[in-house]
Amino acid sequence: MRLSKHHLAIVALTLCTIIWGAAGPFFKWAMQDTPPFTLLFFRFCIATLIMIPLAYKQMHIKFEDFYKILLLALTGITFNIGLYYLGLSLSQSINAPIIGSTMPIFLILGAIIFLHEIPKPKVIFGTFISLIGTLIIILRPVDHMPLIKLLTGNSYFILSTLSLVSFTLLLKKFKLPYSSVTIIFWMFLLATIIFFLPFVFEEHATNSLSTLNFRGFFGILYGALFSSIFGQIFYNFAVKSLKSGDIGIFNYLGPIITALVALPLLHEEITFAYLLGSVFVFLGLFIAEIKFHYHFFHRQFNHDPLVESGP
Repeated sequence: MRLSKHHLAIVALTLCTIIWGAAGPFFKWAMQDTPPFTLLFFRFCIATLIMIPLAYKQMHIKFEDFYKILLLALTGITFNIGLYYLGLSLSQSINAPIIGSTMPIFLILGAIIFLHEIPKPKVIFGTFISLIGTLIIILRPVDHMPLIKLLTGNSYFILSTLSLVSFTLLLKKFKLPYSSVTIIFWMFLLATIIFFLPFVFEEHATNSLSTLNFRGFFGILYGALFSSIFGQIFYNFAVKSLKSGDIGIFNYLGPIITALVALPLLHEEITFAYLLGSVFVFLGLFIAEIKFHYHFFHRQFNHDPLVESGP
């Protein structure tokens, strides 16, 4: 039986959701032996090498656009993914997708501040509800983790989300005349260069390469091949064949995948406060309906998705 293009898109988006949903627990699992910047440097180094044969005919960019791509690399990868990894090293991985789900909320706030857009009253109300849920998750205690460590990790998740919002607004403002492959390649390359110095300091302080084992290699390869390459390929294919509402629904499945992986792999606990906060977050998004109307790729890129939407 041959699947239609629509059904293939559903399969691709399902695989993408599984890949990105499982990423947080897998990365945190890898960090038990390998520090974050070692994972980051080798992840993007390998991803850049993989991108070369795909982008070698379209690598050229104008000199005057270089600083724009540098800003996109800083906000879209260096701070976004870097802070995400730091958050994973301190907090529970199940917190990351819920906090990350509030990106449309922060995108709305950014649009109000920087683009002077006026949202509807229900959007304001939904935003308020979601922010309450986010605070519940951020401030909830976990028995086996010091509260200050948990708060710091959750703060990194918020800063990571804000960085992705900045990336979105900058990309909309710049309107660069290059293909997604070109921008992705340069962002991966610049991220590799930027992560090199923290990796060197980390290696000097922790001798991280000597402790690199199966978990570390798995975290690097999963990030480079699955999160950075396969996830993007699946997502690119899916959004060209599906409506934005169909895509938005899958965003709600990410936290479920994360929990299904994190519970047996990391033995993380799902408390009543976590469930309550999650309900508030998604209820607020549902009320405001911004998950669909302000969907990251649908609104900003007109179905031409770009780099590192996933972790």
